[in-house]
Amino acid sequence: MSISYPEQLLPTNEVNRLRTLHLYQIAGTEPEKIFDEYVAWAAQLFSTPISLISLVDEEYVHFKAVTGADNVPGLPRMESMCSAAILVDTPIITSDYKAESCRLIKPDVAQALGLNFYAGSALRMPDGARIGMMAVIGREYRTLSAAEEDVLTRLADLVSRTIELRFQYLDADLADHWEAAQQELSATLDDNAALTRYLATRNNGINLDDDEVQDLVLRRLNGVTKVLDRRMREIQQAA
Repeated sequence: MSISYPEQLLPTNEVNRLRTLHLYQIAGTEPEKIFDEYVAWAAQLFSTPISLISLVDEEYVHFKAVTGADNVPGLPRMESMCSAAILVDTPIITSDYKAESCRLIKPDVAQALGLNFYAGSALRMPDGARIGMMAVIGREYRTLSAAEEDVLTRLADLVSRTIELRFQYLDADLADHWEAAQQELSATLDDNAALTRYLATRNNGINLDDDEVQDLVLRRLNGVTKVLDRRMREIQQAA
């Protein structure tokens, strides 16, 4: 997949983008179970060893959640594919980390880890700012089908909406309600992960291009959407 990146790593709307990121007060914060659940499910769905939720700050890319890369809290902005990925208004898929694939970053860390495949969809907030990425990463050459791109984009949207919900609860000084929301969402994602494990065992892997599998996964994504919708309505009514 040929990707046309801008000529520089900082987007033209960088000041506003950073203002939005900092508004949510999530970059650099401690792990939270719900975001760990998202990356665990993503790694299952795409059969990748690594999945992460990143937040691209001024000079550093924070990993809010990561599976498959223990003790890696983030990377300098110049070394993370997520830094370049937020610049493009489509899902980013690259099957190698060669320097010529993206001249905006230094791929040394990824190459040292033997990584080649990266697929990510931006975390887009209500004002349109792209504050980070929902990404799956692997070592083998690979592309994504249209169905897989759709699932990844939907996952990124769910993560974005969860960040928004988190902010609304904490801004209203309703930390206990945020904990309850996390528990409900985590239970939903646990069920989704159990289904994914079953499908992977039954079918010797997850094939999102299979109509039956795709339908089941989309139903589960819609289930998370319904929880987020209801929780957001509740906090809006309480305001």
